[in-house]
Amino acid sequence: MYRPETAAPLNALVQTLLHNPHPTLSPGERELIAAYVSGLNACKYCTTVHGAIAKHHLNNNAALVADVIADPSTASISEKMKALLKIAARVQAGGKMVTAVEIEQARWQGATDIDIHDTVLIAAAFCMFNRYVDGLATWAPDDPELYDRMGKQRAIEGYLTPPFKVQPSQE
Repeated sequence: MYRPETAAPLNALVQTLLHNPHPTLSPGERELIAAYVSGLNACKYCTTVHGAIAKHHLNNNAALVADVIADPSTASISEKMKALLKIAARVQAGGKMVTAVEIEQARWQGATDIDIHDTVLIAAAFCMFNRYVDGLATWAPDDPELYDRMGKQRAIEGYLTPPFKVQPSQE
């Protein structure tokens, strides 16, 4: 809200990466990638809000989202998603950490070139978004219901509509 001229292209990027139709990855799967990378970056706001959006895309399955954020290798997700999340974790550690081994494992599990490309782009973008949010000391509420409402709104409307305004409590 502070800089609408920079928010517009950033929101358009997130809309494209996470919400718009995709040939093989659901919005819930793409939101899981964003939430997982944000968790690796210890960005409370992005982990929680994108986790809530993922939950709403995934039949309100909060336990699945929590399991993925904690350890995708033991979560009840497809082997393809596990392989893509390994790539996302490598990107989070550093782009050059992605090796041919992770790429081949993902392909072997059914990932397409666009799945791999978009996983890398989501992971890289969320490293930037996490640093942006945390670098500005963005207020991150503690109320899970608030994140749930924001998650539901974004799951339904996407990222191009204005968010509802939330003010920090005046304690």
